Amino acid sequence: MLARDLAEPYPTVRLDDPALDAARLLAERGLPGVLVVDDQGFPRAVLPASQLVRLIVPDYILEDPTLAAVIDEAHADRLAQALTGLSVRDALPRPTPEPTLAPGDATAVEVAALMARARSPLVAVMERTRTSRGGQGQPPRLLGAITAARLLQRLLEAP
Repeated sequence: MLARDLAEPYPTVRLDDPALDAARLLAERGLPGVLVVDDQGFPRAVLPASQLVRLIVPDYILEDPTLAAVIDEAHADRLAQALTGLSVRDALPRPTPEPTLAPGDATAVEVAALMARARSPLVAVMERTRTSRGGQGQPPRLLGAITAARLLQRLLEAP
């Protein structure tokens, strides 16, 4: 099976979108991360859900995890407020790794190898465009994404 067949529509956010909106999107859909695209819709990064969790945990708890036990539920419910006022750009890990991209004609094993090398929870699948007579083609178009869970499902189905 080819990447274009495995790819599913996948939510995207832009760099200037609110980080809190991205967090809500990830939480509501149970996603491992969200694709961050530029104004032309080209993938520029993946914002992992774990990065947003990292941003809402106060530094003093990261430095001394035993302090997490003294945080009451009322305070814990307000932790997400740490994302207020931050953009997706602000929330991206530093350095920000490039997103993992696969051509639509890549095989499932090729996608698995890309995902494994990048240690990425998802791979963006891009459609190659035809070259015009003048030698210039349109930029690749995002077809969707393949999550690690979807890829595992497909590979486990194989005889």
